[in-house]
Amino acid sequence: MTARTPAPTLPKAQAIAAEVRRRILDREWRQGDRIPDEADLAVEFGAARATVNKALQVLADEGLLDRRRRAGTRVAVNPVRKATLTIPIVRERIEGAGMAYSHRIIALRRSPLAEAAARRMGVGAGAPMIHVRAVHYGDASPFQYEDRWINPGALPGMDRVDFRHVNANEWLVRNAPYARAEVSFSAANADARDARMLQTRPGQALLIVNRTTWNEGHPITTVRIACRPNHEISTSN
Repeated sequence: MTARTPAPTLPKAQAIAAEVRRRILDREWRQGDRIPDEADLAVEFGAARATVNKALQVLADEGLLDRRRRAGTRVAVNPVRKATLTIPIVRERIEGAGMAYSHRIIALRRSPLAEAAARRMGVGAGAPMIHVRAVHYGDASPFQYEDRWINPGALPGMDRVDFRHVNANEWLVRNAPYARAEVSFSAANADARDARMLQTRPGQALLIVNRTTWNEGHPITTVRIACRPNHEISTSN
């Protein structure tokens, strides 16, 4: 399954969209704030109003902006949830099922990007990335095991986030809106690490989810998720 948002075709529109996105991500324009009118932005960026309109429409399609006739354009409230593909917050899924949530970091380090992850992200292997392995638990039982690579240059300030003490899934969902996502589902037999992390036997059939997200031209993260045995995917997520 692939969710795609068309990117602006004009370099000027791309630059405007990137700057407006930066202001939203850096909280210069906060959720619910009305942003300047197209005419004012056209003057600021030295661009035609039609070019500004195109850039803002791309951000509206991403879910970052809420555009209404006669009401102006505002930064969307809870923008990530308006994207074409909604990435779940694992804690909310577990608590919604009536279980107590917990989370454990297995390993975290700066590492050269592995080949399989590099293919998913569309970049060269060996690029410096943040590598996080973690387990999410429901009622102290493993719910899913994540092997995640994060591009620290994808968002301003992300290289300063301490993922030892921050849940990477939840932080990225809330702070890293994406323009494009690719998700694949497959079945695999648990290898020794999957079995150890999920407290099951090697060879146990598991659902594996690979998910990669990008913003404007940069990969944000790619994650391999090994789900507990008998895990179910709900279309309501």
